[in-house]
Amino acid sequence: MPEGDTVWNTARVLHRALAGARLTGSDFRVPQLATTDLTGWTVRESASRGKHLLLRLTAPDPNRANAGGSAVGGAHWTLHSHLRMDGAWRAYAPGERWSGRPAHLIRVVLRSPGAVAVGYHLHELALVPSAEEEGLVGHLGPDLLGPDWDPAEAVRRLAAHPEQTIGEALLDQRNLAGVGNLYKCEVLFLRGVSPWTPVRVVPDLAGTVALAQRLLAANRGRWTQSTTGSLHRGQTSYVYGRRAQPCRRCGTAIRKQELGERVTYWCPVCQPEHPESPSPT
Repeated sequence: MPEGDTVWNTARVLHRALAGARLTGSDFRVPQLATTDLTGWTVRESASRGKHLLLRLTAPDPNRANAGGSAVGGAHWTLHSHLRMDGAWRAYAPGERWSGRPAHLIRVVLRSPGAVAVGYHLHELALVPSAEEEGLVGHLGPDLLGPDWDPAEAVRRLAAHPEQTIGEALLDQRNLAGVGNLYKCEVLFLRGVSPWTPVRVVPDLAGTVALAQRLLAANRGRWTQSTTGSLHRGQTSYVYGRRAQPCRRCGTAIRKQELGERVTYWCPVCQPEHPESPSPT
């Protein structure tokens, strides 16, 4: 699943391609928006909130009806999408061949004089008045890459679920928005904490939150994610994706097992089980 920094990067790609442009055409390939026509709408900005993408637009006539026959009602609208495990947005020059993904995965095409934005396998695609964005993303915790990042609030939300394992708590976007499986595994390795440790006994929750934010911020603006400082292939992570390979600290074989609904990687020596943790074996 794309992590918060990947979604942030994707939002910037769309912003550079479309911000300020008036759309010359749109093609929605999902039932709920199949008759929607955004021709003539202006793209104000592209932003991210955690793992959610928000493309903000201005309708040319707030009083006209859309192609589906319902009243537009208001000038400012937001096209929301979520990438989940396999979604992606790509920006192409007009006339450039669309490549990399099969055509049957296309969910939306937005055309402007200078670019064509294509959304592949997008989820939760919705067009809502911008004033109602909170209905889609208001449940999220503080965004690690957002301008209003609030580490104290993130710690408070984590601590509110003391019996939950820290591995599951970090992935709960209601606690803090943007951490995915890669950063969960890497942060806990660097903190020396077993993913199965209950939140209530995790030492220094604030330090864990601060490290997560630093790692995401360090990878913002590039597509290669690294927690080790190296961008060389095979050297970018400590534990994630390295099952049975030697720990970079102690040489013990990295382990892999499901925690909740997600696969977890960890070093059993560098991240010892807490006496109150459920055993991962």
